[in-house]
Amino acid sequence: MDQTRIAPPSPTVAARAQERLAGLATPPGALGRIGEVGAWLAAAQGEVPPRPLDDVRLVVLAGDHGVAAHGVSAYPPAITEAMVRTIVSGRAGVSALAAAHGVSVQVLDVAVDADLADLPPEVTAHKVRRGSGPIHLTDALTREETEQSLALGARLAREHVESGAQLLITGDLGIGNTTPAAALVAAVLGLPADEVTGRGTGIDDDGWTRKRDVIAQALARAEGRTEDPVDVLTALGSADLAATTGFLVWASTLGTPVLLDGLMSVACAVVAEAMAPGASAWWVAGHRSTEPAQTHALKSLGLEPLLDIGMRLGEGSGAVAALPVLRSGIAVMRDVALLSEILPS
Repeated sequence: MDQTRIAPPSPTVAARAQERLAGLATPPGALGRIGEVGAWLAAAQGEVPPRPLDDVRLVVLAGDHGVAAHGVSAYPPAITEAMVRTIVSGRAGVSALAAAHGVSVQVLDVAVDADLADLPPEVTAHKVRRGSGPIHLTDALTREETEQSLALGARLAREHVESGAQLLITGDLGIGNTTPAAALVAAVLGLPADEVTGRGTGIDDDGWTRKRDVIAQALARAEGRTEDPVDVLTALGSADLAATTGFLVWASTLGTPVLLDGLMSVACAVVAEAMAPGASAWWVAGHRSTEPAQTHALKSLGLEPLLDIGMRLGEGSGAVAALPVLRSGIAVMRDVALLSEILPS
């Protein structure tokens, strides 16, 4: 996947959207972020006012991570398989939120370290490998597996866009995944392990120290390999994170907006922006997670999250929770009167 600059939403349409927003029968700036995202969606759709978001899709990419066997998580790796099954059954945290907000959910086994052959083929047909390498000791993937994962993400984005998705959301699932995600952010942005290490699923102080040390060791092992995004994903990522990166690049390439979730999607967004500069113009940040690496990543992308409510569940749940803000933005752009319409002539 060669580096390609992505064109932003139409500046002409963006200017028309801002003009409409400024002309609404509300005090200037009174709608805050709701007005901003309404205008942004109009530009992304190429239409003022924007169309309602009737077809929103969440793609949860699941995988295991070799670092999970090295004391970086409060939960055992077996939880990944169990949670894939829970999403398939429609009973996960994100399932409840998606049902409440009219979001379709697709979960895919990209690199779960288990045999899920009893699940529907649409869940299991895209598997790249079982688990990913422990990044402080070895590369997460081979370069061929990284390219395969990027291509998978690109294909998924293309399929969803071509079948009518108006807005895409990326979700993650995999015990230990905040460790490679934090390492990716550190590597791309040139940050030390101390500044990106968070508590993930809720590790204690000793667990945090182990996790910090694993990330530091991984960064030292990958030194000199941070200029090539594919090499960064090979050394420090995982198959599911690489697939998410490909998904984000291609959604932007196809001109479809993406609502980002927590650390994993934003870490992949940092890599995707390095791979395809300008892609971030098509993304909006759903929420601020409790992970410090996400804050650094958001700042580098110039994105300010819509919500800051202490969420750290993953699965795409924070982004789904933020969806009503986007729909509110569309509503005000469509249905609020223009000041020129209500003033006497």
